[in-house]
Amino acid sequence: MIKSLCVFCGSGRGHDPRYSQAAARLGGLLAERGVTLIYGGGNIGLMGDLAEAALAKGGKVVGVIPEHLVRWEVAHLGLSELIVVDSMHSRKARMFELSDAVAVLPGGMGTLDETFEFLTWRQLKLHDKPVVVANEGGYWNPLLALIDAMVAEGFARDEHRRLITVVERVDEVIDAASRALHPKLVPHPERF
Repeated sequence: MIKSLCVFCGSGRGHDPRYSQAAARLGGLLAERGVTLIYGGGNIGLMGDLAEAALAKGGKVVGVIPEHLVRWEVAHLGLSELIVVDSMHSRKARMFELSDAVAVLPGGMGTLDETFEFLTWRQLKLHDKPVVVANEGGYWNPLLALIDAMVAEGFARDEHRRLITVVERVDEVIDAASRALHPKLVPHPERF
């Protein structure tokens, strides 16, 4: 099983309360399963909901935040560990170093930036860490359709689409990431 999971998600909550509920559910599941949460270090939006839920259940939570966001007073100061870095680029690199896999929850431009940088690194074979998209409520359907269009139009290949593991609920994230990281070691529950 994975030991640490980097989660990308929104610094806002969006209009649908199910996104906040999903973030909190994943945070709680990570704590229950003993998986360290690696995230952007914020105390607002889905990031805050995710971290608070993990902390409430005794989980280990490591935040990585650029110093300019600390100055904006959005850093979560009650984490197991808060790592302050000099830039957004350093943030992504540090989060990558600390994690076994990545999960993507609903979010905006920053979430897309982080996700696509990790996917690009994977496409370039700089790493083989799983990237799991939690498609709660179909939030990521337009993005997945865009990626399919990139493949159809010849700007990406089928193998690039397969760099992403898609699950419909956050409850599936940890097992999907573990299976993708160690496909021969983690049995698929439907096979038993």
